Amino acid sequence: MIQERQKNILKLIVEEYIKSAKPIGSSALCDELNCSSATIRSEMNTLENLGYLEKTHTSSGRVPSEKGYRYYVDNIMRPKELTGEDVLTLQRIFENKSLQLSDAIVKSMEIISDLTNYTSIVLGKSSSENKISKVEVVPISETSMVAIVITDKGHVESRNVSTNEVVSPLEIKQTVDLINRFIVGTPIDEVSMKLELEVKPQIATSVKQQKAIFDALYNVFNEFKEDAEVRVNRANNMLKQPEFNNIDKMKNILDKFEDKSLINKIKEEDNGVNIYIGSENEFDDDMTIIKTKYNVNGEEGTIALIGPKRMEYDRVTTLLNYIKENIEK
Repeated sequence: MIQERQKNILKLIVEEYIKSAKPIGSSALCDELNCSSATIRSEMNTLENLGYLEKTHTSSGRVPSEKGYRYYVDNIMRPKELTGEDVLTLQRIFENKSLQLSDAIVKSMEIISDLTNYTSIVLGKSSSENKISKVEVVPISETSMVAIVITDKGHVESRNVSTNEVVSPLEIKQTVDLINRFIVGTPIDEVSMKLELEVKPQIATSVKQQKAIFDALYNVFNEFKEDAEVRVNRANNMLKQPEFNNIDKMKNILDKFEDKSLINKIKEEDNGVNIYIGSENEFDDDMTIIKTKYNVNGEEGTIALIGPKRMEYDRVTTLLNYIKENIEK
């Protein structure tokens, strides 16, 4: 059982380390606790022996362990009140009636990423809700083009597309007209099947260039379906975290953000804002995931923030609660 003074020491070390990313020595806590450095060192040794603190190799100071962060979150932390500026910034998104809810969710999570310097994730089921309104293709050169997909919700995605064959503007137009004829009004997650079963047989008898265009656009729709369900915002924010200044570690993390199957495992099943520290999550032992499930008219999704274990837990939980409440209004 942690004594009251030990709890105060752990609280101060966690909160100071979150701010500074530097090991905390006993002398830094003397004034705050009105204790001698020797007394605090003794208590820090006890906390280390209990597994709540760790000593780094480069300093006599201590940093929180995974167990220490968990104790802090479960027994010490209090939600941090949002600043007026944070609230005002987020309110502008939710009060913008021209935005679809799915876009408001993505934009609000982008803002939270910018406010915290963490990476945000949105997992939804928007691909089944969005239907194809129109596909347009703009030729850039003989072997490259920009494909534009527009949904009935007003969502627009564009992709640069390359072909191995030289294609003419006429062949592009004919192929796109054929695709539009079959897939307009189709939910995004059903487009690939319709292209395979209904459009591909039509293309099979066409010129070689049209087959090349079809193959390129087929890949675009598969990517678009994945992106409609999974949004990763500000993955490069991890570059700003001192814990991840090792190139190999950073590359490994960025590769994980590209792995859609791994990101999909972040989906939250429980209610409330939940915190998964280090080994408690399936993403990375050196990171924390704070996430919550939302439900709007039976449509469920997950919003999450990912960062180092040295996260502003109190602020992030408040921000996610605020977003969840506004989504579900």
